[in-house]
Amino acid sequence: MFDHKSDDLLSEFSLRKTLNNGKFRYAQALKRITEMLPKHIPIALKLSFVISLLITLGMILLGSVVITNQEKLLRGQINAHGNTIASQLAESVKEQILASDKLSLSVMTKNMANDENILGTAVYDDKGSLLATAGITPTEKWTSQLGLNKGSKTKTNTHEWEFNHEGVSENLVSFLHPVQFLDVTAGYVLITFSRASLDLAITDSVRAVTAATIMMIFIAVIISFVMARKISQPINYLMDASRAIDQGHYHYRIKERRNDEIGNLIDNFNTMADGLLKKNQVEDAFSRFVSSNVAKQILSDLDNVEIGGEHVEGTVLFADIVGYTDISEHMTPRATAELLNEFFSYIGEASKLYNGTIDKFMGDCAMIVFGVTEDDNDHRFHAIACAVLIQQLVEQLNIERTSKGLFPVQFRIGINTGEMLAGNMGCKDRMEFTVVGDAVNLASRLCTFAAPGEVVINKDLYQSNDVSERVLVQEHMPIQLRSRKNPVLTYLIEGLTTEYQSVILKQTQLIVANKVAA
Repeated sequence: MFDHKSDDLLSEFSLRKTLNNGKFRYAQALKRITEMLPKHIPIALKLSFVISLLITLGMILLGSVVITNQEKLLRGQINAHGNTIASQLAESVKEQILASDKLSLSVMTKNMANDENILGTAVYDDKGSLLATAGITPTEKWTSQLGLNKGSKTKTNTHEWEFNHEGVSENLVSFLHPVQFLDVTAGYVLITFSRASLDLAITDSVRAVTAATIMMIFIAVIISFVMARKISQPINYLMDASRAIDQGHYHYRIKERRNDEIGNLIDNFNTMADGLLKKNQVEDAFSRFVSSNVAKQILSDLDNVEIGGEHVEGTVLFADIVGYTDISEHMTPRATAELLNEFFSYIGEASKLYNGTIDKFMGDCAMIVFGVTEDDNDHRFHAIACAVLIQQLVEQLNIERTSKGLFPVQFRIGINTGEMLAGNMGCKDRMEFTVVGDAVNLASRLCTFAAPGEVVINKDLYQSNDVSERVLVQEHMPIQLRSRKNPVLTYLIEGLTTEYQSVILKQTQLIVANKVAA
């Protein structure tokens, strides 16, 4: 009993294993077929295939109907001809059958068989006995199956059969017609014709229809492919235009004009592209008045642009031109603006490299924030590195200005970190994104206590773990502020450690070189 159970379990296990192997092979084959298929099939090929398939099926259906009708027509004609000849022969032999004149019947059948269209004739009495025959006739088995002894009234029976002689076969058709006398069947006549003309006509019809079908299919494939390309070409234009728009080429337009639905779609696309171009131009212009990060933040949620803000941890940098009042007094307004724009453009490049956001330009002072509009865990060090880069750029610019006989320009920079309020400040009709708070005010005060070319930070910023190990400083004088009981301890930034200072040098050279090339 145990052995029987073991055998059953083994059989069931083997069956399951076979089924699983079959499923696995099927899945693998299906996967290989799927991988062999193209990933993308152009719509022109799809349309061409569908149109060609429909036309092919239509032509095949039409051809089959034509061939069938042609065969019926030809068969009907030969049947009508055979019935006519058979009925005429039946009338001719009526008296001879009644008189049992076999000699006359033999002569008449031989004369009929001499006709090139008639291959054989035969005459039977009312009981199916053969009275006379000439040429090719079917076997007696067929005539007996027609019920000659019982009589077949006035109906003509048709029999299609194959005649073999010396290895050559020929398709024949025989017509058996009753001989009637006063509603009595006196006998039967049989006439045999060749079906070669019928078969040849059918073959010619099949060839003609097949040739016409193939030609129409070939023409249909060409026309359908041309039509499909004509229809799909604007779609390809739209795809190219969509890629161009997606890549930022908002000036791309589809030049084709059509007076149909696709033409309306093209016009709507061009209109949409015009709107995107204007929107991009507005965004670009907007980002020139505020930082790109602030612009993205505002444009990403236009429905919720409201006054207010949130408390964030960030770092603020103030960069101020030393002696700006004296400089502006000896320069024209245009020259002063050109001077500010030149230096502020370098400050903008430096702030981009260290994820800084220019909050605003206030006369001769630039205010840059770090870690506010975008998350930046290293915003403290980035602010200091940006300040060092700014002073390096100013130093390079002053060398160039001095070589041209122009006076040098000096910047002083103050940096502070801490909690501040960041958001839209102002009124509903006029607001700006900025940061406010005691940490911001302290950064501004530190800037005023910096000498030309100096970067001043407070003790809390320097003692941050992410700053002290990468920054070289020296102690600076304590600053007493009216808003604070204890003086603020400050440090001067002498530079960065060797690793980061070399990066600053490369960045300085690159920015200056790009500006000169521009």
